[in-house]
Amino acid sequence: MAKLVQFKLIDHHYNVYNLAFGDWDPVTKVIDDLVVTNNNDRDKILATVASIVVHFSNRFPTALIFVQGSTPSRTRLYRIGLTLNYDEISEIFDVYGLREQWETFKPGTNYNAFLVKRLRNNNFTE
Repeated sequence: MAKLVQFKLIDHHYNVYNLAFGDWDPVTKVIDDLVVTNNNDRDKILATVASIVVHFSNRFPTALIFVQGSTPSRTRLYRIGLTLNYDEISEIFDVYGLREQWETFKPGTNYNAFLVKRLRNNNFTE
């Protein structure tokens, strides 16, 4: 099954895009973000999605990118990925986590969702 990453503008005023990814269902023409494929390629998939986020932010540097797992365990997985790669990520993005309100991301802290915003004057390319 093909994987797909999609950015959808969800707030015009603040320029917020929702990041969605999962298996593309050619019959229903929607992304299935609940499927579990267990191909042992989780890290490769997350690295690919991260690379896509970098490319998207190159094109839309003022965009805020909203990320939330389709389940609490997936949101936790994203937090772990952000924590493990925080030094590298924080060179490119400001990262925020949502608990009661938005706050600067602190590695190891549980959050309900995440926002990333490209740092100004950052010309990072892969």
